[in-house]
Amino acid sequence: MSDAQRSLPPLLKLSYAVGHVLNDLCASMWFTYLLVFYHSVLGFQNTYAGVLLLVGQIADGICTPLIGYESDRTPGCGNYGKRKTWHLVGTLSVLVSFAFIFNQCLGCGPQTPQWASLTYFLPFIIVFQFGWAATQISHLSLIPELVSCEHAKVELTAYRYAFTVIANITVYAVAYLLFHMQAGEDEDALGPVDIPVFRNLALIVLGIGALFSLFFHLGIKEKSSGAAGEAGGEEGRKRVEEEEEEEEERRPLLPVTSSSLLQWKCWLQQPSFYQVALLYMSTRLIVNLSQTYISMYLINTLGLPKKFIATIPLVMFLSGFLSSFIMKPVSKLIGKSLTYFLGLLLIMAFSYWVLLEGQMGQQVYGAAVLLGAGSATILVISLSMTAELIGGQTVLCVCVYLSLSLSLALSLSLSLFLSLSLFLFLSLSSLSLPPSSSLSVSTVVCCPACVWFYHNVMVIVTGGVAVVAALALCSILIWPIRIRPRGLPEDAAIVN
Repeated sequence: MSDAQRSLPPLLKLSYAVGHVLNDLCASMWFTYLLVFYHSVLGFQNTYAGVLLLVGQIADGICTPLIGYESDRTPGCGNYGKRKTWHLVGTLSVLVSFAFIFNQCLGCGPQTPQWASLTYFLPFIIVFQFGWAATQISHLSLIPELVSCEHAKVELTAYRYAFTVIANITVYAVAYLLFHMQAGEDEDALGPVDIPVFRNLALIVLGIGALFSLFFHLGIKEKSSGAAGEAGGEEGRKRVEEEEEEEEERRPLLPVTSSSLLQWKCWLQQPSFYQVALLYMSTRLIVNLSQTYISMYLINTLGLPKKFIATIPLVMFLSGFLSSFIMKPVSKLIGKSLTYFLGLLLIMAFSYWVLLEGQMGQQVYGAAVLLGAGSATILVISLSMTAELIGGQTVLCVCVYLSLSLSLALSLSLSLFLSLSLFLFLSLSSLSLPPSSSLSVSTVVCCPACVWFYHNVMVIVTGGVAVVAALALCSILIWPIRIRPRGLPEDAAIVN
């Protein structure tokens, strides 16, 4: 039977693809606007706003492996299926918590201490991160349960990514419209007057995401744990025959013993695991942290109007999306490693541009194109190299992805902690900062340290981490990715 015959009907593909839209919409708002909302709109100190982001990343790092473990053990709610049950729990958690994150503290006033407001928001952030992780893991885990052939899995992943693109574009487009329709005398500066803008953006995001999640739950029928034994009749026999045929096609020419399959502890003994992990973490640090700090950089360092926090992320994402179309032929022509290096060159060009131009003005659009195209390139190639590392060891590939996700959350948390420490140091010494001809203190919204802090962070996050990624890439070029299954001699190592 052909792959096309085994793939899902178009309506089921669409139903699955929209199941992660709510997560994508919320993640776009979380990384791009959290610091801006709490610091520039609600008036939190930078350190308090950073603590909220830090707690969120720590909660994500804790919830991801725990939910991944529990989602495999729990049977689900009746005949609903364990994956859809966890997806529903995660969706409800996101819906009940996210609106409170991007809104003013209920019952708080001008005299309310910031530490009290901080305590108010922390539970909602933790519940949101739990729900986000539950939705993501259950949605990814449904792929092998819905389809079995590799072509169909890749197809579902492609549909999922397409709606991720749509979700990000939607957030930035709606944000621009809300800022554009807002009327006021001081329309170029962020402040408490913009609370309704972010509140309405969050409500619109939740409304759109809830509709897509409902379509997902109505369209996807997950087979419960006991359904396999109850299947009968002609349809059951036909399904068994298809599964036997697929198993016959996937059966290797040489028998694979249990000792040759990598257990999770053996992954930690593979040098290539650490090479790819360093490359993946460096890549995600560049992508996530640049997305987190770009809005603060635009507002506090460049002193641009607030509409730029919607247009610049939109330009970054569109340039990255367009670059993905030429990435495949380029990687076939020059290879993955050189394609990744080209992406790093774009990132470093952006970093050098930011370093030299303290007040680039409208030139920031050109810099955003470089950052967006470079970020998309290195992210796609790093994911491809991760899949290359796993190769045929698909039995515990989820453990590899969970390990990388946990290490990413820890590295993000450490980076945010160091950023907070650096800002505290700059804040204490801001009165003694030397004057600069390139960075104008007149653009400062909160304190002179903000100008220097976000300028330096954008340079260090992009250029500094790109150097680390380049070193990881060099190690892969010198020692190519390969795995040596337990019990096999050194010369039997598998080179992917």
